[in-house]
Amino acid sequence: MWQQSTTGPRRLLVSCSALTSVVALFSAVPRPHGKSLAHRSELKQAKRIVVKLGSAVVTRDECGLALGRLASIVEQVAMLQNQGREMMIVTSGAVAFGKQRLRHEILLSQSVRQALHSGQNQLKEMSVPVLEARACAAAGQSGLMALYETMFTQYSTCTAQILVTNLDFHDEQKRRNLNSTLHELLRMNIVPIINTNDAVVPPPVPNSDLQGVNVISIKDNDSLAARLAVEMKADLLIALSDVEGLYDRPPGTDDAKLIDIFYPGDQQSITYGTKSRVGIGGMEAKVKAALWALQGGTSVVIANGTHPKVTGHVITDIVEGKKVGTFFSEVKPAGPTVEQQTEMARHAGRALASLDPEQRGEIICSLADLLTEKKDEILSANKRDMELATTSGRLSQPLIDRLSLSSAKLNSLAIGLRQLAVSSRDSVGRVLRRTKVANNLELEQITVPIGVLLVIFESRPDCLPQVSALAIASGNALLLKGGKEASNTNRILHQLTQEALSSHGVTDAIQLVSTREEVEDLCRLDKLIDLIIPRGSSQLVRDIQRAAKGIPVLGHSEGICHIYVDNEASIDKAIDIVRDSKCDYPAACNAMETLLIHRDLLRTPIFDQIIDMLRTEHVKIHAGPRFASYLTFSPSEVKSLRTEYGDLECCIEVVDSMQDAVDHIHKYGSSHTDVIVTENEETAEQFLQQVDSACVFWNSSSRFADGYRFGLGAEVGISTARIHARGPVGLEGLLTTKWVLRGAGHTVADFSEQGSMKYLHENIPVPQKGFS
Repeated sequence: MWQQSTTGPRRLLVSCSALTSVVALFSAVPRPHGKSLAHRSELKQAKRIVVKLGSAVVTRDECGLALGRLASIVEQVAMLQNQGREMMIVTSGAVAFGKQRLRHEILLSQSVRQALHSGQNQLKEMSVPVLEARACAAAGQSGLMALYETMFTQYSTCTAQILVTNLDFHDEQKRRNLNSTLHELLRMNIVPIINTNDAVVPPPVPNSDLQGVNVISIKDNDSLAARLAVEMKADLLIALSDVEGLYDRPPGTDDAKLIDIFYPGDQQSITYGTKSRVGIGGMEAKVKAALWALQGGTSVVIANGTHPKVTGHVITDIVEGKKVGTFFSEVKPAGPTVEQQTEMARHAGRALASLDPEQRGEIICSLADLLTEKKDEILSANKRDMELATTSGRLSQPLIDRLSLSSAKLNSLAIGLRQLAVSSRDSVGRVLRRTKVANNLELEQITVPIGVLLVIFESRPDCLPQVSALAIASGNALLLKGGKEASNTNRILHQLTQEALSSHGVTDAIQLVSTREEVEDLCRLDKLIDLIIPRGSSQLVRDIQRAAKGIPVLGHSEGICHIYVDNEASIDKAIDIVRDSKCDYPAACNAMETLLIHRDLLRTPIFDQIIDMLRTEHVKIHAGPRFASYLTFSPSEVKSLRTEYGDLECCIEVVDSMQDAVDHIHKYGSSHTDVIVTENEETAEQFLQQVDSACVFWNSSSRFADGYRFGLGAEVGISTARIHARGPVGLEGLLTTKWVLRGAGHTVADFSEQGSMKYLHENIPVPQKGFS
C-alpha cells in the first residue's frame, strides 16, 4: 500500500505475503545472467547495484544507529541512483534501533513508577531486563525505515520497504511476487530497502547459510544480499562491514595481509577469525555468500563501511573502479598482482644492494650495450606506438614528440648510462662521516638505498632505461608504470633491462606494471612503496601528490621557466639563448615559457631581432599586461602569467630592472629553471643569489637543466622541492643514510655522572674507498 508522507516523497510499504501474483520468468535455480565483471575498472559499467549494510556499519554500538555513517551512505546511493543506476539496499539495524527505543521506554517507565511509589526525587539504580531480539526488531523496524525515508528525501529520492524471510525465497509463488515487485520499484526509480523480517524469523541455525551449490538459505543479511543480487540479476554487490576487506588471516594478527582480488578456489589459503561483536554473520559467511553471488553472475566487493575517512566515498569509489576492499573475480590474471610484483622487487632489490659496486656497474654497462645492439627492435616497437598514437588522435603534438625514439636518442642514452656506471662505483655504502664517540666506540654515517621506488611516467619511453640504471646504481628496487601510449616500447625496454639484471641473478628488482592498475591505486600502497617519482605533466604530478597520502612524492610543479634579458645583454647571446630555450624542445619542462625584457630594450634592435626570430620559428606570442600597455597593436594578452605552454608558445612581459625580474619570477615562477642574459657580472651574481629556483643560469640556455648535461649520467626527474633532492635528481637523490655504531659492550650508563667513561666526539678522516 502507498503511504503519503507529509514531509517529502511517498514511501511504499510492501509485505511479501501480500504481494500481488504476477508471473515472472524466474527459475527455481539461480542461473547465471551473464559473466561477472572481471576487472575493477569494469565496475563503472555496473547498472544494477545491491548495497549491503552490516550491523557494524549501521550501529554505533550494540544499540543505537550511526547516523553520520548512514547519512553519507544514503548520499552516495542517492547520487548513483540519480546517475541512472538501479540501487537496492539490504540493511541491518532494526534490532539495534528497537533495543535503544525499548530500553529508553523501560527506563522511563521504571523511573515514573519508582517516583510515584517512593515519593522521593532520588532514584535508585535501575536494571534493564534482557531484551528479546524479535521484540526489538518489531519496535525498531518502523523507526529505521522512517530514518531512511527522511534521509533520502533530502535528495528527492523515494524509498520502499520490503521485509522477507527464508520462506519468501523457497516458496515459488512468493518468490515470483517478490521479483515482480522489486522490478516494478526499480522501473519507477524507487530505492528498495530490504531487510529480513526479524520480528518473526526463527533463530539462525549454525552452519546452515549454504546448502549445496544451487540453494542459499537466508540466515543473515550477507546471504540475503547474495540471494537477492542473483535473483535480481544485479551487476554488483557491495557488502560493507567493519573491516577493510578479506584478509588471509584474522585482521590485527601479525603479517595479516588484505587480499585485493579473491578468486574461487582460494578459500584454503584463508584463516578466518571470530565474528563481529555485533551482527550474526562472520567473514566466512560473507565469503561464502560472495562466492555464491559470483557464481550467479554478480560481481562482489567486500569493504569497510565504518572508517571515518573513507565512509563518505567508499561506495562511489568502488563503482569508479578504485582499489577499495576485496574484489571477487572469476578471472585470475596470468601474471602476478602489483602487490606481488612489489614484494618480488623489494626482495631482489636487497640482493641488488648487496652486490659489489663493480657488479652493479656491469649491469648498467650491459643495459647500455643492449640499447645499441637491439636498436632495430626498440625502434620497431616505438614505430608501432607512434602509429597508434597518431591514428587515435588522443595525444597532443608535444606528447607525441616525447613518445618518439631515434637512433640518436638511443646512442645518447647508452653514453649516459656508461657515464653513470663509472660515477656510481662508490655510491651505495659510501661513508659520509666517522666519529670516535669514545674509546673503542666508533660511529659512521653511510649512504644506503631508499627501498622501493615507484616511477610513473607519461609518453617518454627513454625514461625507462634512465630510471632503471639509476635504480641499479643506487641499489633500489623499482616499480615502473608507463603510459599505455608507449606500451610496446616500454615492454621491449623492460625486457632488455631484466636481461641485463639476470647476469647477476637480480632480474626481479625492476618490475613493469602492465596490469589495469590505476595510478591512484598504486599511490595507496604505502606499506610497500617508499618513494613515488612522477615523470610527466604538471597535472600528473599534482594528481599523484593528492593521491599519495602516505608516500613521499619527489616531483616538480609546472616548468614555468623564465629568461630575463637585461639592458646590458649581448644581442647575439640573447637571440641564441632565447631560441634554444624555447625552440630546441618546447615540450620539455626546462623550456622557456616567459621572456622578461628590460624596459630600456623596447623599440631597440635587440628587441626587434628577438621578436623576428620568434616569429621565424613560428612561436606564438602572448603579451603580459605591461607589455600589452606599451603596444598599439599587441599580441593576445595572456590569461595567466603562470602558464606552462609546452609548445611553440610563450609570454613576453616587460620589467623595469633586474630586481623587478626577480620579484616577477618569485611571484609567477615554479622554482624550476630561470636565466639571466647580461654582460654585467655584478647584476648576474645578484640574480644568481636572489632567485630561489632549483636551477639558476647566467648567459646559458634553460635547456641545460638536465641530469645528463650536468654529468649525472641520467636523472629520474627535476625536483622543485626544498627538502631531500632538488634540481635534476640523479644517483645522490635516490640514496638515504643510516648510522652504524661499532662498540665493545658499551652502555649509556657508562657515560652517566657516576659512570666511568666520557664522550669524545672526535672526527675521524673518512676513508676514500666506498663501504660495501
